[in-house]
Amino acid sequence: MRIHCKHKAIIFSIVILFFGTCFVPLSLTQHYKQYAETISGQILFAPNDSTTTYLIDNTGAVNHTWSSSYLPYLSVYMLDDGTILRTIEIGFGRGAHGGIEKFTHDGTLIWHYEYYSPNEYQSHHDITPLPNGNVLMIAWETKTRTEAIDAGRNPSDLPGNTLMPDHVIEVEPTGPTSGNIVWEWHVWDHLIQDYDPTKANYGVVADHPELIDINYVVGSSGLTPDWLHSNSIDYNEEFDQILISVHNFNEIWVIDHSTITAEAAGHTGGNSGKGGDLLYRWGNPFAYRAGTTSDQKFFGQHDATWIEPGCPGEGNILVFNNGAERPGGSYSSVDEIVPPVDSTGHYYLQPGSAYGPENPIWSYTANPPMSFYAPFISGAQRLPDGNTLICDGPAGRFFEVTPEKVTVWEYVNPYPSPSLNRVFKIQYVPPQEPLPKVPDLDCTGSLSWTNVQPGQTVNGSFQVQNIGDPGSLLNWTTNVSSLDWGTWTFNPESGENLTPEDGQVTVQVSVVAPNEKNSEFQGYIRVENRDNSTDFDVISVYLKTPISTHAVQTMAHPFLFTLRQRHSLIETMEWNFF
Repeated sequence: MRIHCKHKAIIFSIVILFFGTCFVPLSLTQHYKQYAETISGQILFAPNDSTTTYLIDNTGAVNHTWSSSYLPYLSVYMLDDGTILRTIEIGFGRGAHGGIEKFTHDGTLIWHYEYYSPNEYQSHHDITPLPNGNVLMIAWETKTRTEAIDAGRNPSDLPGNTLMPDHVIEVEPTGPTSGNIVWEWHVWDHLIQDYDPTKANYGVVADHPELIDINYVVGSSGLTPDWLHSNSIDYNEEFDQILISVHNFNEIWVIDHSTITAEAAGHTGGNSGKGGDLLYRWGNPFAYRAGTTSDQKFFGQHDATWIEPGCPGEGNILVFNNGAERPGGSYSSVDEIVPPVDSTGHYYLQPGSAYGPENPIWSYTANPPMSFYAPFISGAQRLPDGNTLICDGPAGRFFEVTPEKVTVWEYVNPYPSPSLNRVFKIQYVPPQEPLPKVPDLDCTGSLSWTNVQPGQTVNGSFQVQNIGDPGSLLNWTTNVSSLDWGTWTFNPESGENLTPEDGQVTVQVSVVAPNEKNSEFQGYIRVENRDNSTDFDVISVYLKTPISTHAVQTMAHPFLFTLRQRHSLIETMEWNFF
């Protein structure tokens, strides 16, 4: 009977998906509202129920799409080179697992990587690209009931035969479908418990905020093997640290990425000296016995990120606080906190207290607060102008607010249909900086003179042109340092701000020939872009002074004498010639 019900549920979901996608809107004009001048960039997103990734502008117009064979699982990111990294969900139901696809701008799939082994591990939710080209992934790993109890878990809080704590891996792409795991960190290496002194990890939880209480369980999270449900990951290049949103703990965690894997499994090493232990945690001090439930700040949060350099609040942490079961009513907020970190990446903690700050430095809530509630997924991003872009994931609604919490732009995702438009998170893609207009120097012509009398002045010319980008400016000059003969004059000798539209410039050349007779001189004139030493061209040069009459006699006489021996006519020609 249970199998029948499962099949019916799958069939029902497929039917809903089919009918939902049949009602794609014909027009997008009704799906955005712009109240004032606002974002000038684009927004990237992958609807939860679509295999297509979209890039839209602030009018809602679709600028680009990428097609996949898989639904997202669940995030997507654009890299600086225009490629996208997209998480993918492979399979359905209990057999579903995660992976990554990388597409070029034109939609070519250049990397497909799956991190999955049945009953062992599988990736999920979020990834983050690293500056070195590698990718950080969140993943579950499976522990048996026996392993969990041996680690100190209370058996009454085990919902079944397995527990699935999270871990983080760093993957180096090595081929179209392959990758090397070059670094990893496991929650399982950093546990503490005060339930059973005969088991591993026993200690005083309140004395070890750097460790994770294996018996901390909140509400329904104890009914599933997915104990932590980490749902976002971010990277701080300045400190070489990782930020994780841990949904079921209602906390964010910071760990050290500067460690080697062996150090990440222990309690020493890395820039922090703490190995893989937690460097910072915030949102629910009750999880490490530094407060009560009344001190809880986060409620089922998502999308914890460091505010990017160049944006107001850079270095602070921005979190979408979903607000599930928030005291006083369920409503969502976007919270910005200032972590107590110094310039070296070390976090201050007063012994016996909870990590600061006491409260966010800025929060967005609707007016009234309960008019905005996204119970799951969702995200937020600080923009360079100080505004904040928010994704109401369940509603497929994106909107931008000012620091004063005024909404200045709004869009409702219609893909794949208005009834199936959920979005896990969105990414703001700033407008591309105008590409520099690059000049390109080109020369035509050559200089060649023969039968030139020593000391004679000869003339010639060649052409200089800018064949670079339209509107580019070329500053050029001539260089005869390679020529150790002659006296050279150029008109013009150099030029400024030559554009492709100006066409060719003719350079008149004069040279006083050397005084040597019966000589050949050659070399080249180098014409250079004064602003780019790698951009140059050369004009070949050849000059020959004539051979004297006496020299010709000397060379020709032996040859003619031999012929005279054979032909009397040649004898006559010889003496008449000379």
